[in-house]
Amino acid sequence: VVQLVESGGGSVQAGGSLRLSCVASGYTYNSDCVAWFRQTSGNEREVVATIYLTTGAPYYSDSVQGRFTVSRDNAKNTVYLQTDSLKSEDTGVYFCARSYTARRGEICSGDQRLFDYWGQGTQVTVSS
Repeated sequence: VVQLVESGGGSVQAGGSLRLSCVASGYTYNSDCVAWFRQTSGNEREVVATIYLTTGAPYYSDSVQGRFTVSRDNAKNTVYLQTDSLKSEDTGVYFCARSYTARRGEICSGDQRLFDYWGQGTQVTVSS
């Protein structure tokens, strides 16, 4: 069993930044995949970014490419999502999730069906 706890959400104005953290405990491995998903109002949950913990190789959705950066500190069992140049449409609940099986080549898939462990989410609100 793996437990995930997100933090770092909050309210910011458009153009601002937030750094989200996801701390894992339990049966974790440095070969895992971690992903950030978000649930925005009226939309289905979507992938934002993934990271393969062994190499740090990232994947980003088109909507956040160039604005968000995913990174990890394996010694702290923590994955970060640096969110810059935030827009009102980034408002939502951000979840981190962890998978033993989501690796696809050198990166991790963003298919949420492959992620077995989820955090409780952290709210990000961007005002224009």
